[in-house]
Amino acid sequence: MSICLYNGTLLSGFSVMEKCAVLIEDGKIADVFSQKRFEQKRFASKVRLIDVEGAYIAPGLIDTHIHGFNGHGTEDISADSILAMSKDLADYGVSSFNPTLYSSDEPTFVKAIEAVTEAMGKEEGARIMGIHLEGPFVSPDKAGVQRPETIKGTDIEMMERLWQASKGTIVNMTVAPEVKGMRELALYCIKRGIVLQAGHTNALYENMVEGMQAGILHSTHLFNAMSQMHHRNPGAVGAVLIHPEMSCEVIADGVHVHPDLFKLLMRDKPIDKIVLVTDALKPTEQAGSELYANGEQVVFEGGCFHRKADGVIAGSALTMIRGVKNLVSFGFPVGDAVRCASTNPAQIMRYAGKGQLIPGYDGDVVVFDKYFNVLISVIAGDIKKNIM
Repeated sequence: MSICLYNGTLLSGFSVMEKCAVLIEDGKIADVFSQKRFEQKRFASKVRLIDVEGAYIAPGLIDTHIHGFNGHGTEDISADSILAMSKDLADYGVSSFNPTLYSSDEPTFVKAIEAVTEAMGKEEGARIMGIHLEGPFVSPDKAGVQRPETIKGTDIEMMERLWQASKGTIVNMTVAPEVKGMRELALYCIKRGIVLQAGHTNALYENMVEGMQAGILHSTHLFNAMSQMHHRNPGAVGAVLIHPEMSCEVIADGVHVHPDLFKLLMRDKPIDKIVLVTDALKPTEQAGSELYANGEQVVFEGGCFHRKADGVIAGSALTMIRGVKNLVSFGFPVGDAVRCASTNPAQIMRYAGKGQLIPGYDGDVVVFDKYFNVLISVIAGDIKKNIM
């Protein structure tokens, strides 16, 4: 079925246009036009016309760093669990995502990779674009909630085994640039199209520069689990802010990063280098009193999850649409907020045909109102949610 969403404010990924319509045919964006032209067009009977009543029409949201959602997660090591994430994420306007794996021992890593690979192509909701490995070649000094015993030095032979297990579906990988042998690993990954992200790192500024020279040009959850800026050594945070070629993930829940730091980001980073992620844990949007993530019981307090045992922040409970809403509340124009959630991740991860509403691109669309409630979710031309 063809779909035409009309009478909306278009957030194309680069521009904002009021009173617009989007035509989707055969799973692709077929045309984008004004409301006036819409009223003049004659549509075939097979075209489903949906009046969005002035709501925003935007590219489907893309989450490149997410561990779990609504009681399902990568830690379950189950294709069914990944597919459940896919289905639920579509209701929140997410059209594509990268299931993210914590560092683990190699046998567990392989099984988790195989579970994601098995799920790919069977999705009923958000599409799995590939796997994000958050480790294991990171710094034990910046482990965060990752288990220190699972972190190790670079190992090209192990990386080859993980790559083979993934059947070439590893898309992005978090690494610490200062780890010995990282240049060799970086060159290995870049040859296979893996986007490398500096994260869970205690790098000195010079380590970050060396990493950039080797192709590590993206960064994982900026400000979190990385060496902070100091006036004698800018560290990882300083390197990301200083170098315009470096792009960065950011968790916009207002807890992991202070809201006022987003003003600094808007001022100092090119807008196309900022990527909204959730880094959401398995119990995100899950009801219940007993919640678990990465094998530990967690509680939701103050806007994020904390380990019940010691109160340490365990991770995010953010959704992508709430992240867009937060970015707007932090000062981002709504068009730029959507760009950070759709266009930028698509471009940085090299997802051709995604992240923009222009003819020829995939028919991945989210419609949301001024309160950031998802009204309609369309993935590859199929309506996954419609409450209008």
